[in-house]
Amino acid sequence: MEIFKAEKVVKKFINTLALDQVSVSIPRGSIYGLLGPNGAGKTTLIRIINQIMAPDEGKLIFNGEKIRPEHIYRIGYLPEERGLYKKMRVGEQALYLAQLKGLSRKEAMSRLKKWFGKFGILDWWNRKIEELSKGMQQKVQFIVTILHEPELLIFDEPFSGFDPINADMLKKEILALKEEGATIIFSTHNMGSVEELCDHITLIDKGRTLIEGNIKEIRDRYRSDTYEVGFHGNADRLKQVLNNHYQLLETSTDGDLHKARIKLLHHTTDNELLSLLIPAVHIISFNEVYPSMNDIFIRVVKEN
Repeated sequence: MEIFKAEKVVKKFINTLALDQVSVSIPRGSIYGLLGPNGAGKTTLIRIINQIMAPDEGKLIFNGEKIRPEHIYRIGYLPEERGLYKKMRVGEQALYLAQLKGLSRKEAMSRLKKWFGKFGILDWWNRKIEELSKGMQQKVQFIVTILHEPELLIFDEPFSGFDPINADMLKKEILALKEEGATIIFSTHNMGSVEELCDHITLIDKGRTLIEGNIKEIRDRYRSDTYEVGFHGNADRLKQVLNNHYQLLETSTDGDLHKARIKLLHHTTDNELLSLLIPAVHIISFNEVYPSMNDIFIRVVKEN
């Protein structure tokens, strides 16, 4: 069952159609990638989910109910634009924001001390936000976002400003939140993170949904019948045995190991390719090459 559903959402700004009949269905307990180039409409949809703005048309369903103002207490939002008050002290601000989400001061303090300790930032408690780096501010805002233990978390470019070590730490925390039952909407331009973290995605461009679904199913849909063969032997011999049912895309050599990428044509099968190659060279590995999410992203956006 989905925790959130948007049906045929439309949002217009003067001369711009920001969202054009966009629909998404977020499965409970999943990490859901919201993808698209700059200006695609992702941030507009996120703001509508957070009730920062209202759609002109369409339905928003949260836990099977039409979304209401009180649902915002069950949602956590980490925006791409940092929203901390630079002159306030870190601990004072974190307590204030936690209480806005419905936590008592005592409970907020208890949870903040735990998370600040976990992230190794207790020493920052009395420092002003403006004294912190972008990555440090992001840690504070991440903690404040998850502190009230919301059912639905929305992270917009959460790794922005982080070095690789801290980005990896944050990825582990996001996966842990999923294991604990949270549902996560994850908006990013980093396709590597999408493949690493997300179960499902929606790709939006120019306010329209281009593709939506399970990542594995989408990669299957865009497979290109291309195989990578690792082999020992004469690389020229491999080229000689290939006929017009195959296209040799590229070759490489590392010591005595050769690799070739071969595309099947005219409904040829992988077994037929193997039968052709085995008498000619010594096969070490044989794997289908699936398109990356980055390849799919570029292809779909260009086609549309």
